[in-house]
Amino acid sequence: MAVIFPRWMNRIPLLVGVGVPAGLVAIIGGMYYWFSPKYTDVGYTPDQPVAFSHKLHASELGMDCRYCHNTVERAAKAAIPPTATCMNCHAIIGKELKSLALVRESAATGASIPWVRVHMLPDYAFFDHSVHLAAGVGCTSCHGRVDLMRTVGQQEPLSMSWCLECHRNPTPHLRPRQEVTNMAWDTTKAKYDAFADASRARQPNPPISCSGCHR
Repeated sequence: MAVIFPRWMNRIPLLVGVGVPAGLVAIIGGMYYWFSPKYTDVGYTPDQPVAFSHKLHASELGMDCRYCHNTVERAAKAAIPPTATCMNCHAIIGKELKSLALVRESAATGASIPWVRVHMLPDYAFFDHSVHLAAGVGCTSCHGRVDLMRTVGQQEPLSMSWCLECHRNPTPHLRPRQEVTNMAWDTTKAKYDAFADASRARQPNPPISCSGCHR
């Protein structure tokens, strides 16, 4: 009797049975990694219209974050400083620098400097800076050592799972409220226990329910 199909075709069911699941796992794993905020967002460091160095201002000159981001303790957004804040110093200091030409133009015309936003959350996620600072969450927990950055870039994924990790175990990210803008504060060495701090008016109680961030 003539052989219609070659013998090697007997392996097709096995190859399909093993190959298809393996391929699906590879695709899902690839999407989980390459489409996740850890890959797509972390490291995002856009060029800014003015080469503002946080390393110079926050570290070398010792400026407090709240001088520029002056609503961070009382509002949901940290606020981008108006040009007038820059001119408090640069009307006198470095007023002839070419790198500050756009700042001087903005001050003269009233046109805003088109800063490029670095840290972005989706519209369906609610985040309030003031609540987190009131709880004692330091700037570095979300933004990294900004005082060492010449150009600010995103250091953390800011994903839902990343936020929930902190909400479920906030202690490693908490510090005394007066230290929230202290970039050099080391939570691993300080061993601060917010829940044992009698000076706190209330203890941190971060929500882990959907309505906590999706309203």
